[in-house]
Amino acid sequence: MSSLPGTSLPPIDSSLLPADIRNGDAKAKQAYQQALGFEDILVGQLTQQLAQTVVSPSDDSSDDGSGDSSGSSGGILGSDPSTSMFASMIPTALTQSIMSGGGVGVADGLARAIDPAIGEKK
Repeated sequence: MSSLPGTSLPPIDSSLLPADIRNGDAKAKQAYQQALGFEDILVGQLTQQLAQTVVSPSDDSSDDGSGDSSGSSGGILGSDPSTSMFASMIPTALTQSIMSGGGVGVADGLARAIDPAIGEKK
């Protein structure tokens, strides 16, 4: 496992890096690092939104006609402090897990947009 230099992202197995990046020059690696940073922010935002739907779903989505009001009293995970603390950790853990597995694939395309020379034969 290795981390790209100068990044606070979790370590990524170098075999998961695209070959053009792994074998590329410093500029290609820097472009990929910047793209991974953006992807990390994007995945973080998505996991926060996902966790919010688990923790406190909207009232209309839990209306199944049963008369059960559990959907409006703190969501699926409840509202006690220990559960709330656990629920607040879900987005970070999920984001770190996704990013340590190489991300979702957005960074490769972004890196090529940042540095169009990536993958060109020299």
